[in-house]
Amino acid sequence: MSDEPEPQPRPRRRPRWVAVGAAVVILLWLAVGAVGGSAQGKLSGVQSNDNATFLPKNAESTLVSEAVARFSDRTELPFLVVVEKKGGGVLTAADEKPVQAFAASLPGLALPALGPGRTLGDYLAGDAPVQPVPSQDGQAVLLVVPLDGTTGTAAVGDTTALAEGATAIRDEIARVLVPAGLTAHVGGPGGLIADFSSAFAGIDGILLLVALVVVLVILLVVYRSPVLPVAVLVSAVLGLSAASAVVYQLAKHDVITLSGQSQGILFILVVGAATDYALLLVSRFRERLHDTPDSWVALRQAWLGVVEPITASAATVILGLLCLLLAELQSTSGLGPVGALGIAGALLASLTFLPAVLLLFGRRVFWPIVPRVDHVHAEDAVGGRSVWGRVAGLVGRRPRATWGLTLVVLLAAAAFAPTFRASGSTIEETFLTDVDSVTAQQAIGRHFPAGSATPLQVVVPADRVEAALAVVTKDPGIDGAFVGQSPPGPDDQAAPPKVVDGKVLVQATTRGAADSTSAEETVRRLRADLDAVSPDALVGGNAATNLDVLDASSRDLRVIVPTILLVIFVVLALLLRSLLAPLLLVVANVVSFGATIGVSALVFEHVLGFTAGDPAIPLYGFVFLVALGIDYSIFLMTRVREEAIVRGTRPGILRGLAVTGGVITSAGIVLAATFSALSVLPLVFLVQIAFIVGFGVLLDTLVVRSLLVPALAHDLGPRVWWPARLVADGGGSGPGRHASGVHPGAEPDAPA
Repeated sequence: MSDEPEPQPRPRRRPRWVAVGAAVVILLWLAVGAVGGSAQGKLSGVQSNDNATFLPKNAESTLVSEAVARFSDRTELPFLVVVEKKGGGVLTAADEKPVQAFAASLPGLALPALGPGRTLGDYLAGDAPVQPVPSQDGQAVLLVVPLDGTTGTAAVGDTTALAEGATAIRDEIARVLVPAGLTAHVGGPGGLIADFSSAFAGIDGILLLVALVVVLVILLVVYRSPVLPVAVLVSAVLGLSAASAVVYQLAKHDVITLSGQSQGILFILVVGAATDYALLLVSRFRERLHDTPDSWVALRQAWLGVVEPITASAATVILGLLCLLLAELQSTSGLGPVGALGIAGALLASLTFLPAVLLLFGRRVFWPIVPRVDHVHAEDAVGGRSVWGRVAGLVGRRPRATWGLTLVVLLAAAAFAPTFRASGSTIEETFLTDVDSVTAQQAIGRHFPAGSATPLQVVVPADRVEAALAVVTKDPGIDGAFVGQSPPGPDDQAAPPKVVDGKVLVQATTRGAADSTSAEETVRRLRADLDAVSPDALVGGNAATNLDVLDASSRDLRVIVPTILLVIFVVLALLLRSLLAPLLLVVANVVSFGATIGVSALVFEHVLGFTAGDPAIPLYGFVFLVALGIDYSIFLMTRVREEAIVRGTRPGILRGLAVTGGVITSAGIVLAATFSALSVLPLVFLVQIAFIVGFGVLLDTLVVRSLLVPALAHDLGPRVWWPARLVADGGGSGPGRHASGVHPGAEPDAPA
């Protein structure tokens, strides 16, 4: 027998129009990338990161905010600067001079990034000088710097007066107060939003870079090729550019609300999804190259074989994300179209740009390990030496024991889900690093009533103001209350309150901080008690905003979760032409989500030390895990259905599991790794989302898709396709079949 290698079949000459068409597609996508790349860099300029702007128009705190705005010509977004003596102690008369000098210098602080000659005074609400307010213990001074809420937050290039003003004030503190032996911190609503903006400032650089590097490393390990990973990443970046161009225009014209966290999730979602779709296409392409010498024929067969599952997967995620439009919170509803556009961009790039690149490179894209025409498929032999062959063999031998044990473990983990904390977090629990606004809040709490920085605002009919003031004052959560826009001084004469549209403004200081549970409970009591005074009485302010956000999040979870489940079930039923199989997949992924939340609760509390969580986390986690996690079951079951038509249901399940095991596992690892990149941003919310999605995707990939779903389907046998009947045809060639029509290991369905 000769040891000479078998000569490779010569491929047919590729039609010239095919290459020309591929080149045109690539050039068009590069043009899209140029336009979208510019828009991507401008996304931070159209962000909104203020809780108050996320609430629906009919929220009580929103109505109060609109009513309060009519009591003044301008809306205010104040910086609160708290000054203390370095090392503590009572402030002396000598300390007053630098404090007064600092206060007087604030309007004149230069903001060069906003234009020549621009100063902080150009963006303040009113011309009144900033007056230091001493604390009762004499150890601190509070300065309220009233930034105009409209002009201060308007985008000027890539920045705002809010962000530049916070930086300028902190620089002035270092120049004037620190040399005088004083310390000061910038907080309040303005300082907090500025710190959020700073936390998201590197989102379009660091976050994207980390995600791309992580994916590149994984792809190099998977493909052992320097060419293919670059093609996949370029496809993902172009899909992101296309999505960013549309998102920027919609956010710029106030069609959607874009928050910093939505922008971060957009980047991760597109990179992860585009890479997943690419892995599926490339895997089928390589599989077909083992059976045909013509790379363009192999690509056509591969594309036709994956276009249905990839499109169905993208449609599931897009429809699931669009269900977020039902949310009352604009930050949540805004994520819906933002994420959907991202998935659409990933889908288009993966099904057009990447195939064009594969077409031009052909087999060489896999260099140096180029597939040969040998009709060899390492995953074919169920129960063989490959890892996924062995897993398929295990499922085939002991299906009932496999799914039973797996289900017990998942339910045990899900038992801890009720301990997951998502009832809201304080400012101190929001950031992972020390930020100035948090330090300022703590300093204010040491020397002033905790709620003095952000008082409650009560709007009542003018004829009921005295009764309302009495109710507010006697509430145990209130430290003090007054009528009007500012508390009266000790020498001020009593004057009639300002009446606007028949309403009067009452303000109150809570004993607890505005972001505390006690302040939220105070708001609930006041709303109930003031209803007895007048049904037109409204309670707003920061604490009321936080409470309304919590209530809206709870409502969104109750409405959106069942809607998403219904949408996913319908998509799966249409895809698989079955009712039982979709029900099995949906239930399996819900159990997986419960297990993920249970494990996350344990990790957050006992390992990472997170004592609270944002109320939107369960909904975000559900959307990403169920919508994205169902992808892997779609990839599996569409291949199973394809194989079952040829081999029978049970052999088709084992073959489908063995063939798709490697690529789906790689896709899950990529998506988990890209979401883990969110942890580079210093926000507890994003770290929690990163862990929930990362762990949940791995659980779906390695346990649910690998053991639970195939074992259940194998145990059910042909009944899994109920009410349809899937009849094996026993042969024929097509996507996923050998060209010879011979299928090792094929056997008829055996009884359970």
